Amino acid sequence: MKKDGIIHPQLLAVLASLGHNDEILLCDAGYPIPAEVPRIDLGYRRGQPPFLDVLETIVAELFVEYGVMAAETAPELSGRIADVLGADVRRLPHIELKERARACKAVIRTGEYTPYANVIIVAGVAFR
Repeated sequence: MKKDGIIHPQLLAVLASLGHNDEILLCDAGYPIPAEVPRIDLGYRRGQPPFLDVLETIVAELFVEYGVMAAETAPELSGRIADVLGADVRRLPHIELKERARACKAVIRTGEYTPYANVIIVAGVAFR
């Protein structure tokens, strides 16, 4: 048994498989997940687990190159996402974010009901 950190087996496997510049999408409960992208569904009821909690947990396990979020994301939420990522955040229209998500290694769905609580996390590297 793991001592600490993420214990969800699918989530661990995806994070461990990421290489430099690979992308995953962390999304809210209503995000239209492309059928061709593997889904890790963490949501079990409205608001649970919360988007920012899952983001903090993932970032603790991963080197982040940068994040990508929708231009429509509210400033308060986008600021909190940027703070948690601790990396550059790029913005693009939500329609383009949905298209880019098709190339992600996985989509991780939370129980979040906040509009545009979605971010593509681009994996960094441990060495520079």
